Amino acid sequence: MTDPGPPVTGPEAAGDGPLGFESLAVHAGQPPDPGTGAVVTPIFQTSTYAQSGVGQHLGYDYSRTANPTRNALEQCLASLEGATHGLAFASGMAAADALLRQLGPGDHLLIPDDAYGGTYRLVSRVHARSGICYLPVATHDLEALERAFTDNTRMVWVESPSNPLLRVVDIAAVADLAHRHGAMLVVDNTFATPYLQQPLALGADAVVHSTTKYLGGHSDVVGGFIATSHDDLATGVAFVQNSAGAVPGPFDCFLVLRGIKTLAVRMERHCDNAEAVVELLSSHPGVERVYYPGLAAHPGYNIAARQMRRSGGMVSFTLRGGEEAALAVAGATRLFTLAESLGAVESLIEHPHRMTHASVVGSPLAVDPALLRLSVGIETVEDLLKDLSRALEPFA
Repeated sequence: MTDPGPPVTGPEAAGDGPLGFESLAVHAGQPPDPGTGAVVTPIFQTSTYAQSGVGQHLGYDYSRTANPTRNALEQCLASLEGATHGLAFASGMAAADALLRQLGPGDHLLIPDDAYGGTYRLVSRVHARSGICYLPVATHDLEALERAFTDNTRMVWVESPSNPLLRVVDIAAVADLAHRHGAMLVVDNTFATPYLQQPLALGADAVVHSTTKYLGGHSDVVGGFIATSHDDLATGVAFVQNSAGAVPGPFDCFLVLRGIKTLAVRMERHCDNAEAVVELLSSHPGVERVYYPGLAAHPGYNIAARQMRRSGGMVSFTLRGGEEAALAVAGATRLFTLAESLGAVESLIEHPHRMTHASVVGSPLAVDPALLRLSVGIETVEDLLKDLSRALEPFA
């Protein structure tokens, strides 16, 4: 079975109209188990399923193809993105790979000139070998993006906000531009999550997530996801999902489902804490520049205010003392754990040039060595501010 399954409709809303975001996060795709009445979706830890006759089964024959726990996750998250189809993967990179496999030799791809290092590595060192052409471009600059299209451009890949510079892309405008050139628009919505931003409603053709981040939310699972309302695209991605087999196990799906239930309340706290951190950094003499969509001075501030609910929990900043100062601050925090990844309940600090974006050193996507990236968690905000102030004190 390689079709993407039935369209996602979400749970019944007791006759009062569609459910709100928080209600969908708790209930969509997750009715009580009909066999036991279990309120929480069971972990169907099975690889195969009994058949009453040859080819006669209850919708499941092999767990690489479909699994009830995974289907619950796919239904739930697709409903949050306003999509008719959702497909879960073993990692964010596996999800990205499945989308890129919809391109063929000679097809042209536009990617952000500040894309996540793993995305650039996948494009430049894996798919380029298969004949896909690509070009890094400032996707937040509509004029530059317009000039980058060729007759063979088939896909535009954007991040908004981007990683790690937190640039904001006008998704509706880029969708219109891509469609006029006969290309599809893919939006990496990992930083924003569907709680803060819904790219499909703005015209995007597909949304990709690393569910490892905010959706899982607890640094205990790795996963990826694709949402789309295009039947043909969903069928193509589902074929790759089943054929290549980079699917999440049922326990991983269970963990992401659990995380999604509290996504809305966690994102509000992430945003509250991030705004306080931005205020501290913006007034510190040792900080050269702060990158955050909620700052009025941010070039994408007005776009973010229009297409996002709030500005998110990610903050980047550069130190006046350059890389040496950045490394010193990264090694001096206590509550902000020095680690890769992002989007979980605990606060993290990292040096992109040497860590998450090391794969783009020497490329057009190279990150300023003076830059630090923060994933602001949900701890007591006063404790976070004290921790950062202590680490920054030598550079005051």
